[in-house]
Amino acid sequence: MAIIVKRIDVWVGEIRDHPGGLLDKLDVVAESGADLTFILARRQIERPGTGIVLLGPLKGAKQQNAARLAGFYKPAGLAAVHIEGPNKPGSAAAAIRSISQAGISLQALQAATIGSKFMLVLAFDSEEDADMAVKLAKAAAKKKGK
Repeated sequence: MAIIVKRIDVWVGEIRDHPGGLLDKLDVVAESGADLTFILARRQIERPGTGIVLLGPLKGAKQQNAARLAGFYKPAGLAAVHIEGPNKPGSAAAAIRSISQAGISLQALQAATIGSKFMLVLAFDSEEDADMAVKLAKAAAKKKGK
């Protein structure tokens, strides 16, 4: 299995911090047919009673309109890259190392393993940083594969 590296969009929304607060938002998006790669939700400690959720990607006008209806938006200053591949020691580190050595700072990282695969979602401060990260991660994957 090859390592897959691609740009993805991230949508952000606020939720009420109560049972079902997240589900209220996700149901609207799910009904549009969205097949999400990731969802990250957490309480906002600085704003009691609220939470924040990040999700993506959304494809097409129907999914994007549903997300807007649920209160999601695409934030400025946030660009993301999705990386997945075989879960071998050092695979994720190779991509992150190449990005770091190029002087690109991560805004956030979400990582998971599922069976024999790993998945990363890396967030950057600009489209340019994310585009460069894609190139670097692909090069690192080729180098690691040799």
